[in-house]
Amino acid sequence: MKYAVFCYHSEDVVCAWSREHEEAVMGKLGAVLEGHAKAGRLGPVAKLMPTTAATTIRKDNEPAIVLDGPFAETKEQLLGFFMIDCASLEEAVAFARELGEANPGGAYEIRPVEMFQDWSAGA
Repeated sequence: MKYAVFCYHSEDVVCAWSREHEEAVMGKLGAVLEGHAKAGRLGPVAKLMPTTAATTIRKDNEPAIVLDGPFAETKEQLLGFFMIDCASLEEAVAFARELGEANPGGAYEIRPVEMFQDWSAGA
């Protein structure tokens, strides 16, 4: 089963990190990811730009409205995601715990992924 692991944290906190702290966290995360990548279990990993770079299309209006920035106001923002292939939810939880040890604070949300279409495979 493929799982998406979403990384949430406060942008105010993360964007205030020093360059050295950011590099240390990314180094720790890289060490966690390397083993999973070598095992062939890790899919795409993406770090999102801050919500100030976002554009939201609200489609509940006619015509749809395009807004600068995120629409939802929350204390924690979606910062990125990991795709992992695990035999069980327990394995996905263990993966998220490893990420949490490397990058404390915030939250990780785990969701099973049902593949709609893998466009990278030349659909």
